[in-house]
Amino acid sequence: MSGYFRLAGRLTAILACLLGALALHGIWRLFRRPSPWPPRFLGAVAWLAGARIRVVGQPLKQNVLLLANHQSWLDILAIAGASGSTFVAKGELRTAPLVGWLCGLNDTLFVERGDRLGVAAQVEALRSALGGRPVTIFPEGTTGDGTALLPFKASLLAVADPPPPGLMIQPVLLDYGSATPEIGWIGGESGASNAIRLVSRAGTIPLTIRFLEPFDPAGLGRKGVAAETRRRMEAAQAGSAGQSGV
Repeated sequence: MSGYFRLAGRLTAILACLLGALALHGIWRLFRRPSPWPPRFLGAVAWLAGARIRVVGQPLKQNVLLLANHQSWLDILAIAGASGSTFVAKGELRTAPLVGWLCGLNDTLFVERGDRLGVAAQVEALRSALGGRPVTIFPEGTTGDGTALLPFKASLLAVADPPPPGLMIQPVLLDYGSATPEIGWIGGESGASNAIRLVSRAGTIPLTIRFLEPFDPAGLGRKGVAAETRRRMEAAQAGSAGQSGV
């Protein structure tokens, strides 16, 4: 019963936060100014859902492609709040109730994962979005269990081959610490079931976001960008494991 009341209370708080963020977003749009409120709202939802985020490093604020490991829907909320980023997401989210609308408010770039013929158009759309606010890609292409990185899918990294002038790549490593086994989709549960379980969960969810040192992708090609990003993320994982074991 306590989980039910916890879920109801957090959802009520999220709804109130949404209404406030929409009002502020409307004011910014009324004066034709770029609105910071969609990513701020997403970051607030992460906190209201129980995530307690620690940021290590400094995210670049423009002309940057963030490449992050992926374990949970909380990743998106937390990265948005910490960096102001928009995202590249799978196309089916576009029509998901409420989620698709929120993605649209945050200028999400939708891609069709099975559309091999449309990859060039998707890369060009991504290229046109770079240069302003950060854009985040999850190169694993799906969620992992948080214990090791999955193979990277480099197709969308063609946006950096060759890169637009001034573009930097910044690897991002997310670590849920002791909560790692509980965060992902357990036993084949649905996305909705996972969200309900996490939002009604007692206590808080620790999340460390490490914004690693950016690098220039010029001359690396998409496979080189994927390999260098992976090398840096694995080194950061090893360093983090070593520190926790001291």
